[in-house]
Amino acid sequence: MKNVLLLGRLATNVPNLQTGITNKNINLFSGTNLAEVKAVFSQNNNQIDSVIMGAGIDIEVRLEVVNYIFEISKGTTVHMKDWNSGPTGMLPFVNGILNNFID
Repeated sequence: MKNVLLLGRLATNVPNLQTGITNKNINLFSGTNLAEVKAVFSQNNNQIDSVIMGAGIDIEVRLEVVNYIFEISKGTTVHMKDWNSGPTGMLPFVNGILNNFID
């Protein structure tokens, strides 16, 4: 079972999103800012396998999050969604990562 953190401008409704996720071998967490990222990492003994970020988060916040993740973990992958695909592109993006990179 892999731990995956989804970050978005708005809080992610994990139960609703999970219905569209095809890879069921994951524990899904969500957050919107650096403080929530730190809390999720702390609550999981820094064992987060992958972080997937939406494009709606301010670039400065995204950079702070990436910096924190790379300082605290040598094994967490970070994936950033593009802006052009819009909100409807989030679920296909998440499924693409989870089905191709998370086994």
